[in-house]
Amino acid sequence: MERPSPRPNILLRLWRLLKLAVLALLLLWLGGILAYRVVDPPITPLMLLRQAEGEGLAHQSVRLEQIATSLPRSVIASEDNRFCQHHGIDFDAIREAVDEHEEGRALRGASTITMQLARNLFLWPGGGFLRKGIEAATALAIDALWPKRRQIEVYLNIVEWAPGVYGAEAAARHHFRKAATQLSAQESALLAAVLPSPRRWSASRPGAYVQNRAETIQKRIGQLGPLLACIN
Repeated sequence: MERPSPRPNILLRLWRLLKLAVLALLLLWLGGILAYRVVDPPITPLMLLRQAEGEGLAHQSVRLEQIATSLPRSVIASEDNRFCQHHGIDFDAIREAVDEHEEGRALRGASTITMQLARNLFLWPGGGFLRKGIEAATALAIDALWPKRRQIEVYLNIVEWAPGVYGAEAAARHHFRKAATQLSAQESALLAAVLPSPRRWSASRPGAYVQNRAETIQKRIGQLGPLLACIN
């Protein structure tokens, strides 16, 4: 008499283990989002990666009240004008980017501050559909669970502003030799202007492009008006 094949049992066990692993990752992901709503992130994957590459680490978390109000305004004016209105993903910006691309213009990014926050907090550098999917889901969850002021606060405290320099406090001291609360409107605009490429551009040694971009950011702040209400 032939014995029944054990393969179905093995496959069933593997399937159960896979489901448990996925559930554990989901709980870890959600737990991290909930924890960072009240706890300042001590370090991020990008910081760890840069340290492994031999870079230093200048990073100090501060409250939003300890950052000059001109900096979050400048960052919103530069990176995400509808930050206070969208729910983690700016679908209007995505549609506009697609329309511009179909008209023959270069495809521009439509990443929100919340999406950049999700990327910096939990994900690895680079692209790919998997990472973008996780980033989008994380941004939606963060926006559902965090107030906007907490989102901009954490973002300003972890974003890279020069090689080995993370967060507004470290950036202010590195570039301008002062605390983040003492930043002028011009200095804040310069910091916001280099965010797309902080390893290539410098806020303290700005070229013509960065200076022009900073001037545009300062003008745009005055145009946003009520669009900045969520951080006031």
